[in-house]
Amino acid sequence: MSAQDERAPRLLFFAGSIRKNSFNKRVAKLAASMANGLGFSSTFIDLADYPMPFYDGDLEAQSGQPENARKLKDLMCAHQGIMIVSPEYNASFAPLLKNTIDWVSRIRDEGEEPLAVYRDRVFALAAASPGGTAGLRGLMQFRQVLELGIGALVLPNQFLLPRAADAFDNDGNLKNHDQEQQLQAVVKKLEHAARVFAI
Repeated sequence: MSAQDERAPRLLFFAGSIRKNSFNKRVAKLAASMANGLGFSSTFIDLADYPMPFYDGDLEAQSGQPENARKLKDLMCAHQGIMIVSPEYNASFAPLLKNTIDWVSRIRDEGEEPLAVYRDRVFALAAASPGGTAGLRGLMQFRQVLELGIGALVLPNQFLLPRAADAFDNDGNLKNHDQEQQLQAVVKKLEHAARVFAI
C-alpha cells in the first residue's frame, strides 16, 4: 500500500430518519454506494441501530451516557468525512438528529478537546423531500447547529432532492442524470476535503 493510499480518508453516511422507506435514507445509501464505486472507503449506517433516549441532564447524571452514543462517536472518529442526509420537519431538521448530535457531543475521552469528534473531520449535508424545496429550510438550521453550535467544518456544497417520491428507479438510483451527477459531485468534494483536512 502506498503512502497516498494510507492517507485515504474513510467516509461515513447516514440519514436523520429511521423510517424504513425514508427518502433521505435512500439518498444516504446511494451516496455510500457511489463512494464505493469511486474507490473510496465508505460506510453506511442506520440510526435505527443506535437508539438513544432524549437527552436529559438528570438522566445523564444518574445513568451516564448511552452506550450507543459511545459506539456512534467511536464510529464517527474512525471516519474523516461524514455525510448526513436530513429530513425536514415543519421547516426544521429532524429531532432525531438533534438528539444524536447532543448525546455524541457529551462523550469526551480523557485528554480529548471538547467537541473534537465534530471539529476534527469534514461534513457534507443533503436532504430529500416530497415537496419542491427539497428540505432546504431544515438544512439551513442544521448547518447553523453544526457550524456555529459545535464548530464543525461543513462543506458549502450540498445536495437537495425535491419531489423525492418520484425520483428513484426500482434499483434505488436517481432517474434524473443531472441529480445523479450532483450527488456524486458532493461525494467527491467530501472525499477531497477529508483527504486534505486529515493530512
